[in-house]
Amino acid sequence: MKMRLLLVSALSIFGFASLAQEVTYEEYNLENDLHVILHQDNTAPIISISVLYHVGSRDENPERTGFAHFFEHLLFEGTENIEKGEWDKIVSSNGGSGNATTNEDRTYYYEVFPSNNLELGLWLESERMLHPVINQKGVDTQNEVVKEEKRLRVDNSPYGKFIENIKKNLFQSHPYKETVIGKMEDLDAATLDEFIAFQKKFYSPNNAVLVIAGDFEKENAKKLISDYFNDIPKGAEITRNFPKETPITSEINAKAYDTNIQIPATMIAYRTSGLKNRDSQVLEMISTYLSDGPSSKLYKKMVDDEKQALQIGAIPVTLEDYGMYIVFALPVGETSLSTLNTSIEAEVEKLRNNLISENDYIKLQNKFENQFVNSNSSIKGIADSLAAYYMLYGDTSLINKEIEIYRSITREEIKEVANKYLKPNQRLVLEYLPEQNSAN
Repeated sequence: MKMRLLLVSALSIFGFASLAQEVTYEEYNLENDLHVILHQDNTAPIISISVLYHVGSRDENPERTGFAHFFEHLLFEGTENIEKGEWDKIVSSNGGSGNATTNEDRTYYYEVFPSNNLELGLWLESERMLHPVINQKGVDTQNEVVKEEKRLRVDNSPYGKFIENIKKNLFQSHPYKETVIGKMEDLDAATLDEFIAFQKKFYSPNNAVLVIAGDFEKENAKKLISDYFNDIPKGAEITRNFPKETPITSEINAKAYDTNIQIPATMIAYRTSGLKNRDSQVLEMISTYLSDGPSSKLYKKMVDDEKQALQIGAIPVTLEDYGMYIVFALPVGETSLSTLNTSIEAEVEKLRNNLISENDYIKLQNKFENQFVNSNSSIKGIADSLAAYYMLYGDTSLINKEIEIYRSITREEIKEVANKYLKPNQRLVLEYLPEQNSAN
């Protein structure tokens, strides 16, 4: 029976691998050092145009937090040739959709259009890069938008402040200690000149990658890219020298309070490696093994079998300079947070001291094969991956090769990495409590 299960699993891996077609692409630099990546796929009349800027919250002045996220909003305000409030109307009226995201390391803008709108998409992104209008009216408008977003997603959201409390305890020196959304008082205190200087420093062609994926003809695309982007002035060279964190050698205990919750939570967090370190992929496998879905070790033990936790999960946060591995649990009834912590540590200890089973290992491999196939199953997904692999990992070819890294991770390596990062003396234990307990 065991041999049969192994055979079925092996066939599953082969099946996923056969579905994962190699992503072909071409990449080159313009004269202003804008990096361009082209992935041509003419099977459907869809095109994705995206620009990733290598700027996130870690690049901010510590007294002006929130700038990168603020610019995610501000650069939709309008340009010299696009009136205020018209950006989204232009996109939607031409059958497209678009958005932007910001994290600690990068800001990403994208549009998805019917393929006959390639030139429109390139014009929009060149306008954002070359002709943004940054004036006091736009700053004031977006300041209110960001404040409302913070109220909705952080201040008035249950468990909305947990990440800021984890970061400020895990990081003492590196700018990852700040949240992406930043402090509203910093944005209020900022001058228009400071916003203009931030845009000039970071939103330049030599700090960006342009990705076009989908239904287009390469020579036409190259000509349009040259027409719209080649004359945008190159920015000054950006140097980064962030402070290093000292290793955590004794358990950190902290408390945080939230007026929006009634059920407390425990949150255990470890500081881990940056994304270019192979350990980051191993830690993703560990996270999946411990807490991804009802069949994971922590969920099955603490939710299903022992009825200790109402909910349990993990968040592996992989960033350029460091990562975070966060496990959270909400208790059932009178179960104490310390009981949850003991149960979590018991499973992590097993991982440190023993090899996972062969069957569990094969299940992990199947999951990561599936995730890899799904991530490259859409034009937008491919564009997202190409931009991130080039700019953050420094290796565009990972779009085809990263799965080989996961395949090569052994059970012994999983145990080794768990011992390297997930020891009790290297962790933060955060009690996240209802506000009314703060006086006790």
